[in-house]
Amino acid sequence: MTDVTAARSYRPGQWFGIFGEHAEVLLPPSEKARVGTLWALVDDGAGFDVVLDALISEGLRDLPGFVLVATFDGETKVVIRGEARAWFTTGDGTVEVAGTDLTTWAERSFTGVTATRLVVGPQGEEVAEGGPLPIDNGLVRVSEVVAPIESSAPAAAPEPVPVPVPGPTPEPEAEPTPEPEPESEPSPESVPEPVLPPTPPPPSPLGAPSGSPPIEHDGNTQTGLIAEPDPGEANVDAEASPAVSRPVARLVFSSGENLEVDRAVLVGRAPEARRFTSGDQPQLVTVPSPAHEISSTHLEIRPGSGADHGSAVVTDLGSTNGTVLVQPGLPPEDLQAGIAVQLIPGAIIDLGDGVTIQVINL
Repeated sequence: MTDVTAARSYRPGQWFGIFGEHAEVLLPPSEKARVGTLWALVDDGAGFDVVLDALISEGLRDLPGFVLVATFDGETKVVIRGEARAWFTTGDGTVEVAGTDLTTWAERSFTGVTATRLVVGPQGEEVAEGGPLPIDNGLVRVSEVVAPIESSAPAAAPEPVPVPVPGPTPEPEAEPTPEPEPESEPSPESVPEPVLPPTPPPPSPLGAPSGSPPIEHDGNTQTGLIAEPDPGEANVDAEASPAVSRPVARLVFSSGENLEVDRAVLVGRAPEARRFTSGDQPQLVTVPSPAHEISSTHLEIRPGSGADHGSAVVTDLGSTNGTVLVQPGLPPEDLQAGIAVQLIPGAIIDLGDGVTIQVINL
């Protein structure tokens, strides 16, 4: 977290406040059963996507309200639902985000946040008068959370500065006239040598290839998008796979989209590729997930190497609800997170929420 959220204070109340290094979650009193699971994630340093997946893993019908705030690399994200309000102050002013009267939630993203204020409970309910109390990481009951920390102690009065009593002014003594120093000629060794400007590098050749254009799609599934590398924390634990000259397989999505596997392909509700730093960036495929059963970055499909050379392999990236793989002649298999499995032509990958991917040999 940034210095803003690291120095925060709260006032006691009825809602549960869960505070960690990278995220903070506020839950209404009715959600006590969820607190233990979320506290374990937040206390272990989980970020925005992991905590949000855990919050909505059982659906929104039985979750009347919540607040999730996470800050990383100067960007602050907030998701808010129910009887809760939030204010975020940046160089452009203060913006209010409210979660009332929403069927899902309100989600915003800010940069350069200097102060935040979260108020939970029914509209018009008075914030508790106790506090403010400082909170770093932990689990407390809250009605309001403020960052940077709000001090409840009055400012200390400045100590008086003693005024000197004037006395008789002494006669100033005459200063001796300094004798002029003999002039000395500069030594040849002390003259600095001229510094030559650095030689500019040769210009880059023109006409270098700029990469392949995005693949056409119908607006539901985004394919062929190239993500810029992010040196910050990654939510994708995948290794970069260099592009191959010939695709090893074709992917047919349940929506009718087709995509050839000539490099790593990341599929999910909102996939990100922060760990890839090579020139061959992966393709990002965004799939619809109305019930939020599919994780933000759910799985990876890429050309195999070593014993898997010439075929495609699939890896579940620690998704919340898992991935089922059905291969021709084999029983259905639940993929283990982080374990790559070779794909046989005709295989079906089931991500949940009605989304499937069929693997076709080329």
